[in-house]
Amino acid sequence: MNKISYPLTESVLEDSDINAAIKVLKSKKITMGPKTRQIEAYFKDQIVKTNSLMVNSGSSANLLIFQCLINPMVKKLKPGDEVLIPAICWSTSLWPIIQSGLKVKFVDIDLSTLNIDLNDLKKKITKKTKALMLVHALGNCADMTKLMNICKKNKVILIEDACEALGSTYKNKPLGTFGDFSSFSFYYSHHITSGEGGMVCTKNKRYLEILKSLRSHGWSRDLKNNKILSKKYKNIDKNWIFINSGFNLRTTDINASIGLEQLKRIKKILLIRKYNFLKIKKSLLENKKYNNQFTILDDQKNTNAAWFGIPIILNSNKKRYKQRIMSRLHNKGIMTRPIISGNFAKQPSINLYKIKINYKLPKSDLIDKKAFFIGLHNLKITNSKLKFLTDSIYSSL
Repeated sequence: MNKISYPLTESVLEDSDINAAIKVLKSKKITMGPKTRQIEAYFKDQIVKTNSLMVNSGSSANLLIFQCLINPMVKKLKPGDEVLIPAICWSTSLWPIIQSGLKVKFVDIDLSTLNIDLNDLKKKITKKTKALMLVHALGNCADMTKLMNICKKNKVILIEDACEALGSTYKNKPLGTFGDFSSFSFYYSHHITSGEGGMVCTKNKRYLEILKSLRSHGWSRDLKNNKILSKKYKNIDKNWIFINSGFNLRTTDINASIGLEQLKRIKKILLIRKYNFLKIKKSLLENKKYNNQFTILDDQKNTNAAWFGIPIILNSNKKRYKQRIMSRLHNKGIMTRPIISGNFAKQPSINLYKIKINYKLPKSDLIDKKAFFIGLHNLKITNSKLKFLTDSIYSSL
């Protein structure tokens, strides 16, 4: 294999990010603290306009959401309740549902968006359906007006996995602000990074306090009603009152300081990514060698997608054609990957946990068979790199 010339992501750390992290290190107070509170406040005020809590990953954010919903202090979901999720999803969008004692049903996707198929969604909703784990694939989304009406009509709790959709909007409203809960990821390959990190958001202030307790061992420290609890439990040290079950899903101020610096540049980052997306798409689709060999999606009506990557949907029906193309690109130094993880209903872990699937997911199967994506970077693509990428793709078809 040649040296990787076009990776899925390029280094996105600037001097200001590194200096912010160094400043925290020099303070010798590196665990969750003031920087974490700063990024939470910034995310709430500048990004989503709703309550935000930083955790150590977007995956942890998903886990906390479902653990909150089944918690004795909330009781919105109970063991055996059914949660719907698009088949094109990520591992830790799915497994917190199972880990919380809930049942999963997969919904097919819409080929024009790579997101949930609203017609199949309506068919899959039954009296057992209590929640929808919506995954905004590659920063794109479904028709959120129709989707919200479906959820409201059927009294379905909406959770948005917006880990790939930071900065995406529908009718000028940020994705991650439609549902009762949402999750975001700041992993290294995402729109912004804190190294490792994520955010869990909720409109409900009471749920925020429960999430805060679950994030840190189940104790009452840092909760707004800690003084009241201290008076109620006088015989217990106020810093060691455990009011709930819990985990240790906290971030560090090192991660928070890096993430905060990047969030301050988010508008610039999103503009560059959109520029790169349109530039690469134009170079590929307007090339003289283009003969409908593949499709690249457009932003849908009312949507401004902060694309996570550039999806390429092959039109050939040849067997294992996608694998051959991806292998050739890999040998040329271009990294590729499936759309999220492909059709997750086909993963071996589904059988391990005996999740029954007695229905077909034809569009998810098609994406599994024919689609992959290439990286989208936070630095403007050069003409030489654009030519290399375009020539490599056409010589691999």
